[in-house]
Amino acid sequence: MTDSNSTEVEYLVEYVDGPLAGTTERRALIDGEVDERIASIAAVRGLESIFWYVAGDERVVDDEKVVEYRFDAGDSDPVQSDPDEESL
Repeated sequence: MTDSNSTEVEYLVEYVDGPLAGTTERRALIDGEVDERIASIAAVRGLESIFWYVAGDERVVDDEKVVEYRFDAGDSDPVQSDPDEESL
């Protein structure tokens, strides 16, 4: 049985910019630590893309660790749109 002082096992990822801005997800802590970089796969305009994010500010909300992640455009798949396709 665990008590309220036990080690946390997960945290909340908050995407603050980039294609996933405004979304959240839960991730497991590894040895009590958050991931410095994470990759997320998402479909944008019907194409699966890999987006890399880098850890930033951390805070505690309602006894839960929340970590802001910022978009790393240089390492991510490009997010481009074709204006001709958007009008179809």
